[in-house]
Amino acid sequence: MNRRHFLKTASSGLALTAASRFVPTTFAAEKPLRVGLMGTGWYGKGSLFRLLQVAPAEVVSLCDVDSRMLAAAAAMVAERQASKKQPRTYGDFRKLIAEKDVDVMMVSAPDHWHAVPAIEAMRAGMDVYVEKPTATDVIESQTMVAAARKYNRVVQVNTQRRSTPHLIEARDRVIKEGRLGKILSVDVCCYWHMRNGDTLASAPDIPPPDYLDYEMWTGPAPKRPFNRIIHPRGWRAFMEYGNGIMGDMCVHMLDMVRWMLDLGWPHTITSWGGILNDKASRANITDTQTATFDFDNLQVTWNHRTWGPMPDPDYPWAAIFHGEKGTLKTSVFKYEFLSLGGGERLSGEALFEYAKYPEDRTEKDLERHVASAMRRHWLNFLAARETRSRPVADIEQAHISSTACILANHSQQLGRTLKWDAATHTVVGDAEANGLLRRPYRAPWAHPDPNAA
Repeated sequence: MNRRHFLKTASSGLALTAASRFVPTTFAAEKPLRVGLMGTGWYGKGSLFRLLQVAPAEVVSLCDVDSRMLAAAAAMVAERQASKKQPRTYGDFRKLIAEKDVDVMMVSAPDHWHAVPAIEAMRAGMDVYVEKPTATDVIESQTMVAAARKYNRVVQVNTQRRSTPHLIEARDRVIKEGRLGKILSVDVCCYWHMRNGDTLASAPDIPPPDYLDYEMWTGPAPKRPFNRIIHPRGWRAFMEYGNGIMGDMCVHMLDMVRWMLDLGWPHTITSWGGILNDKASRANITDTQTATFDFDNLQVTWNHRTWGPMPDPDYPWAAIFHGEKGTLKTSVFKYEFLSLGGGERLSGEALFEYAKYPEDRTEKDLERHVASAMRRHWLNFLAARETRSRPVADIEQAHISSTACILANHSQQLGRTLKWDAATHTVVGDAEANGLLRRPYRAPWAHPDPNAA
């Protein structure tokens, strides 16, 4: 089996072949894929280790502004990869890229550090695997698409619902086979109590720890006084570094709906909400928000609330498709279809592959129900690299989903509906809204420009 045929076979089905468990024998005569990773925290390592499970990759470089986290990650990678070599380590992604010995650059830093490193890696001839959302503002995200096309780079965004086995099954068995009939509306939601609740008293401003280069961590974003919420992992509590729960959780579910139903851009976006319950917290992201994405013949409505009881505890983070013939409930854990009148029922659950990948059971912080999807997402990306084609979560598709969520935040902030013109990438007749599409960058960093990608 040659490399291209292996990748095509491994990425197309719901199950990985036995041959894909230990692929170095398959690729014995070929040079391993050289990988660099920026952002060695939670999801960075989780994504990287799934790659090492399914492909003969050599992690040559790691980058992080937290020297303790970086050293720990380097030791873990050396233990995991076949060569047992410890990767080089950097505190500045520009130095990693300047080595020009990486085939695939992983960008797993906080959201405000997605666009610039990804674009620089593309310019240097690297393909890119980047976390969602694509960026923190619309123009950053637009420039990532422009760079991918200009430099003919393959860019996969880790919106891995598109590679989730039970969700692929739900799409194929329920939606594609017409069991829902005409789909009348879709509800997407997140009701997990995931917003940070620390107050100024419990998380006061303090000097950054000596192992963290906080100046580089902040980069082009506004520089807040440091507190223990910000790092590690708590930065999502602040709009300076992300897009709130819209950009963290809605982007996944909205992207999944768009993929399942083959939807393009929403034409109008309306959102409302704010900090309605937990006003004492230091977090400045909303704790309550609704958004409606209008795709002309279909409305997709998002709700999140980080307080109070969940409407359906079985589907705390979900997309629910309402059709003339029945209802399809989907989540990262399972799906259920019920036809009207209580007739036909279909269901499926997340795929666990402990027999093939026993390390999934014990790996710290791994979202075990997502591991099978992440492996397939990597295989899809590797297959796309072979043919220089677009992967399932191509940067353009992720740009649409991410931009829609960013625009929803702008709609909530401005208190009005936004009409989006995808051709011009502008909000129709709204200069104030268009002024929010490119947020100011902190010196000396220069904001990416799609016309100069």
